[in-house]
Amino acid sequence: MKANDRAIVSFTGVAHALVHTYELSIPIFVTVWLTEFPVTTALLGTVTAVGFALFGAGALPGGMLADRYGANRVVTACLVGMGASFLLLSVAPGIPTLTLALALWGLWASVYHPAGLALISTGVEERGTGFAYHGMAGNAGIAGGPLVTALLLLAFDWRVVAALLVLPAAAAVAYALSVEFDETAAVSTDGGEVDESGPPSSVREFLADSRGLFTTGFTVAMLVVMMNGLFYRGATTFLPEVLGGFLPPVSEYVRLFAADSRLAQEFDVAYYLYVGLLAVGIGGQYVGGKLTDRIRTPVGLTAVFGGLAAISVLFVPAAEAGVGPLLAASAVLGFLLFTLQPIYQATIAEYSPPGDRGLSYGYTYLTNFGVGAAGAAVSGILLSAAGPDGAFLGLAVFPLLGVGFAVALWRLDE
Repeated sequence: MKANDRAIVSFTGVAHALVHTYELSIPIFVTVWLTEFPVTTALLGTVTAVGFALFGAGALPGGMLADRYGANRVVTACLVGMGASFLLLSVAPGIPTLTLALALWGLWASVYHPAGLALISTGVEERGTGFAYHGMAGNAGIAGGPLVTALLLLAFDWRVVAALLVLPAAAAVAYALSVEFDETAAVSTDGGEVDESGPPSSVREFLADSRGLFTTGFTVAMLVVMMNGLFYRGATTFLPEVLGGFLPPVSEYVRLFAADSRLAQEFDVAYYLYVGLLAVGIGGQYVGGKLTDRIRTPVGLTAVFGGLAAISVLFVPAAEAGVGPLLAASAVLGFLLFTLQPIYQATIAEYSPPGDRGLSYGYTYLTNFGVGAAGAAVSGILLSAAGPDGAFLGLAVFPLLGVGFAVALWRLDE
């Protein structure tokens, strides 16, 4: 990769890792909040869905801001806002303040993906590889966030842990203020030119640009993104809690401390299995990114969605069969969840013009995280009503629909 490519990938990688560090620390905190506050999984699922919904809702204006002011400024503001939101979370006395803190985090975090992905699509010449490394950095945060959170919870109260998580954002802001790169160095790889007109400056222009963007192909691609978001959020929000229901006490695995000790009480094996599942996704991100440079994206989407539907149906039976099958099913789930991401990101680039790339990724993450946030509420309700087996069977509907939309996209290209 060229120096400009490396600078952009490093910049977006740091920010992407932090966005997901915060995002995936929330399911770990959920297990604590279920005992800290008088709430059900249905209510807490709805509370977290507020933050996750706003994580998507701000994506559209975030993409437009990135087109107008540049990715560096937008991402730096994102880092500042996320740190401030977790500082508020650390002093939340109850559910209302907790909901507000998660909502503010969602709004600030929402601007990252359209800005970061638009930057890669217009600034990195080796785009597929750029998406792969960007995704791997995100998965480092996805796995590292829960791991660090779980380890810190062994020693500190959850409020102290939330406050400590503010420190990485402060360091990332300092880095963001120092990095330089050309944001449009790779526009020629799309066969286009730099759009000098800027983003829409009025509602009429915005609507006109949006109408032009929503071709049949882009619309079907949005449906693909929606199915990914609903399944991803539904599968991951309560996953540590679900995994804990299938695992024996920690004393059967770890002999470093007595079964009745405080460490044994605080050490939850489910946290670390969850982290391992997310870490496997690093490999999935790399494979998915590389595949986009070698095969047609609808082919990859069809295969991965089919795999996700199968593992969703088989996950609980595998978990009930023993620890070995549970580990295998978790690894497959983690790998496929994140293999899908660079493939649909590249699909959006294929069905949108370079000049509206920020807007296109704004719509992408409005759909992925905004509409997808409903998956958290769906999984919470399904868990309360039907248990883990019914929840995973219900969630399998989303990747099955994804297969159908991917096949439709495949046929559009013929």
